[in-house]
Amino acid sequence: MGRAGAAAMIPGLALLWAVGLGGAAPSPPRLRLSFQVSCPAELQAWHGLQTFSLERTCCYEALLVDEERGRLFVGAENHVASLSLDNISKRAKKLAWPAPVEWREECNWAGKDIGTECMNFVKLLHAYNHTHLLACGTGAFHPTCAFVEVGHRAEEPVLRLDPGRIEDGKGKSPYDPRHRAASVLVGEELYSGVAADLMGRDFTIFRSLGQRPSLRTEPHDSRWLNEPKFVKVFWIPESENPDDDKIYFFFRETAVEAAPALGRLSVSRVGQICRNDVGGQRSLVNKWTTFLKARLVCSVPGVEGDTHFDQLQDVFLLSSRDHRTPLLYAVFSTSSSIFQGSAVCVYSMNDVRRAFLGPFAHKEGPMHQWVSYQGRVPYPRPGMCPSKTFGTFSSTKDFPDDVIQFARNHPLMYNSVLPIGGRPLFLQVGANYTFTQIATDRVAAADGHYDVLFIGTDAGTVLKVISVPKGSRPSAEGLLLEELHVFEDSAAVTSMQISSKRHQLYIASRSAVAQIALHRCAAHGRVCAECCLARDPYCAWDGVACTRFQPSVKRRFRRQDVRNGDPSTLCSGDSSRPALLEHKVFGVEGSSAFLECEPRSLQARVEWTFQRAGVTAHTQVLAQERTERTARGLLLRRLRRRDSGVYLCAAVEQGFTQPLRRLSLHVLSATQAERLAGAEEAAPAAPPGPKLWYRDFLQLVEPGGGGSANSLRMCRPQPALQSLPPESRRKGRNRRTHAPEPRAERGPRSATHW
Repeated sequence: MGRAGAAAMIPGLALLWAVGLGGAAPSPPRLRLSFQVSCPAELQAWHGLQTFSLERTCCYEALLVDEERGRLFVGAENHVASLSLDNISKRAKKLAWPAPVEWREECNWAGKDIGTECMNFVKLLHAYNHTHLLACGTGAFHPTCAFVEVGHRAEEPVLRLDPGRIEDGKGKSPYDPRHRAASVLVGEELYSGVAADLMGRDFTIFRSLGQRPSLRTEPHDSRWLNEPKFVKVFWIPESENPDDDKIYFFFRETAVEAAPALGRLSVSRVGQICRNDVGGQRSLVNKWTTFLKARLVCSVPGVEGDTHFDQLQDVFLLSSRDHRTPLLYAVFSTSSSIFQGSAVCVYSMNDVRRAFLGPFAHKEGPMHQWVSYQGRVPYPRPGMCPSKTFGTFSSTKDFPDDVIQFARNHPLMYNSVLPIGGRPLFLQVGANYTFTQIATDRVAAADGHYDVLFIGTDAGTVLKVISVPKGSRPSAEGLLLEELHVFEDSAAVTSMQISSKRHQLYIASRSAVAQIALHRCAAHGRVCAECCLARDPYCAWDGVACTRFQPSVKRRFRRQDVRNGDPSTLCSGDSSRPALLEHKVFGVEGSSAFLECEPRSLQARVEWTFQRAGVTAHTQVLAQERTERTARGLLLRRLRRRDSGVYLCAAVEQGFTQPLRRLSLHVLSATQAERLAGAEEAAPAAPPGPKLWYRDFLQLVEPGGGGSANSLRMCRPQPALQSLPPESRRKGRNRRTHAPEPRAERGPRSATHW
């Protein structure tokens, strides 16, 4: 408990702080890529998105990357699929694995929906050996497991169900398709956190398969597990001695240590068991004797109390050179009704182990308060594995009775596991989505190694976040680089896997599986400054374009600054940016004019300066009654003749100013506009050739004039005039005089330039 026990038990104070936090706007991505449903080909062409789905099949939850075979194995409703890692939409093989008819009928008789629940939803896939996978599914509320033959050779993919090796899936796969499966296969043994009964009330941590007897947690004991929701399971070595290996379970549950007055309080946990645990001799027979759990805290400290993100959603284990000390990246949401938010917290395994070596939580006193246990702890310490490293016991069956009894009554640790830096690495509050999944890649850049986070949401989007040092280590902060809309139906992301070898990310949802590249360097920009400001460790400026950074390749013009994103020195001699062309814009006195200027980066601030005709000085355009800044540009209302001049638009980001557009505004009187209109009507048909400038202008000011913006239909999303303020769309008002680029629904222009 520790800090968690103090702050979380006073939610009233924490929520006062949370109200202020909830009012904050979510961080915008630097680049947002979103596309119309009618144009999936554009996303494929420009950004390499590939998708896969089976007809009349849903719920693609289980993903398994096999780098050796170059295959992605997918578990879905009634199917297992084998896809190419290079392109999941090609060379796909599928294996039908429905539940038997009698199981479906029995499921329907039990009151379940035969069309949506009484199916075999494949929940887990594990590489069992060199030739087979272990697959487990719900089996229409009859959990079942099977061994799937996938063959030896990558050139000839095989996908066959082994009919002689079908096993009972109880304790391995959930009954209910709404429940998640969390498991890890170590050797031939499967460790899983699952509901072991039809009603979904007996949740257990279970060991099955292999040669040793099955083990489980103590049933129906809220001190061990209290309505848990299992998230992830990992096998993490403790030392060079395999007898010290432990299995770590990550889950959330209802807190038993919460004061009754606070009601049901959800908390996140990390639990441990020893891999060589074989249960007790006289007590805890066929039960875990080394099970311990500690609270996993992800909170923002505040003056009035901590704001907790208490709903653990997913955990990713990022390996390091020392396989005993990986980093744990976890995503959380909040159960608060006051505000909505999600966060990413990072934990070290040393901090997790330190919590399990700390004091045990103990309930005592007339008020049954949870305190730190101060009595004698028996030897060997509960939670320690029987091995020569820490003692002389060779088996948990040799543990003394007082050790077994203490372990049964004290599974909870008093100290919580706090994140590195004491706070979230990255959080979003008030966004229209919740974090659901996370995958992390460690990338070598010119100035060090960086962890890049890919965060799936319940809105069908993937966020790309980079962890950069902030001040002295270990403090770091997360910077949001990209937001990519992956699924056209905005289905929630249910699973993610990374192929670091192929630089691909695979994302699953209820409706489909998607594949995207880990980097889109060309989308960051076409000049050195834009590439440098992107701070993407995958990308660097090579003197000509923003391209993939290769640490092993030494090139003279390679420029990259991930830590600071400062192009001032790196790009000072860059000559790639073409000179700004001056675009003419025309307006009628008394009407409105819209000067379009949209930076590539949503994190940039736009500044406008104005130079009146015949004057050398530039003045800053300030917000006033007749001037309105929009996300797409500058709207000038009730034009006057003195508004004529040159307007310069510049983007300011990371203290760097980058000129974007130079627009020359000419304000005409009503008489001039009428005279030009009359001249156009009286003029004979012009021979083929360049149009006079006033004819382009008349097309824009006349009702129904086509204009270039209206003639560019095609398939791509257009920044239509509907997004401008109403006054800029009225009859006689000036419209844009240049063709728009295809773009995302708002914000940056991606690589989709014409």
